[in-house]
Amino acid sequence: MRLRIPEALSARRPAAALALAALLACATACDLDGASKKQSAAKDTTPAAAQPPRTSLPMPPVEPAHRTAASAAAPRGTWTQLDGRRAALEDYRGQVVVLDFWATYCPPCREEIPHLVKLQRRFGPQGFKVIGLNVGGEDDRPKVPDFVKQYGIQYQLADPDDETVQLFLASDDRIPQTFVFDRQGRLITHLVGYDEDAAADLEQAVTTALSSKTD
Repeated sequence: MRLRIPEALSARRPAAALALAALLACATACDLDGASKKQSAAKDTTPAAAQPPRTSLPMPPVEPAHRTAASAAAPRGTWTQLDGRRAALEDYRGQVVVLDFWATYCPPCREEIPHLVKLQRRFGPQGFKVIGLNVGGEDDRPKVPDFVKQYGIQYQLADPDDETVQLFLASDDRIPQTFVFDRQGRLITHLVGYDEDAAADLEQAVTTALSSKTD
C-alpha cells in the first residue's frame, strides 16, 4: 500500500516526512523476518500448484569431481551403509520402504527426521524400513554420527551411489525428497520438501502400503 503524506506536512517538515517514510519501510522489511514470513506466505494468492515446495533447500552438485570406473559401473538404486556394507533397493522387496534424501545443514530435513524416527519405531515390526541417504557432500559426512545421537535416529543411514542420486534427483535436486515404495518395489509416493501437509501425505502412504499384501 502506498504511503500518502499530506502536502502541508511535506512542505513544512520535509525531514520529518522522510524519516517517517524510512521508518515505515524498515517496519515492513522487519515484518518479514521469523514467524512473520509464514504469515506473508499464507497471504500469497498464487495458486499452490504454481508455488515451489515451501520447505526444501538445494543440495551440492550430484556429480563428484572425479568419477572412478567402479562408480561408473555401479548398479542403480544402491548405497553404502555407515558400517561399510553395500545394499540396494531390491534387497528390501516385500517391505514398505522410505528413501529419504537429506543433509545435516537442511532445516526441513531436520524437521522431518523426528517424524521418520516415529514411523520406524511404530511400523518397523510390520515390515517397514526407513533409509536415510545423505547427499550433503564430503563435508557433511563427518557430522552424521553426532547428528544421529542428537536426533535419536534408529533407522538405516547410508551414502548413495552417484547413479542412485542421478536416478532419483536428476530432474530436481532440492531436499528433502522422500520416496515411498510398496512391498512389490513400486514407487507410490514422492514428496519434495517437508511441512504438515507432507507429513500427513507420508503417513497416509505408509499406512496404505502396509495394509496391502505382497503379490
